[in-house]
Amino acid sequence: MADTSRNAQTAQIVGKVEYREGDGANIVIRPGPVKVQTGANDVTLSWVDEDVRGSTAIPLADFKRFVSEGKIKLAA
Repeated sequence: MADTSRNAQTAQIVGKVEYREGDGANIVIRPGPVKVQTGANDVTLSWVDEDVRGSTAIPLADFKRFVSEGKIKLAA
């Protein structure tokens, strides 16, 4: 049986982090806390902005770039 569990952790968006839905324009994730779930090829970011819940999957390479650029700070 394949292991479908994903590593979950918390992080803070502290810089300009964008994602794209389909062929649409880039959407900026607001600064603040996010939940991070890491898969084999992508990372899912989830957040709550007042009464609105948001989530997106971004390629693992993009996530690592955002972290290395200091735009996403992982919780210790």
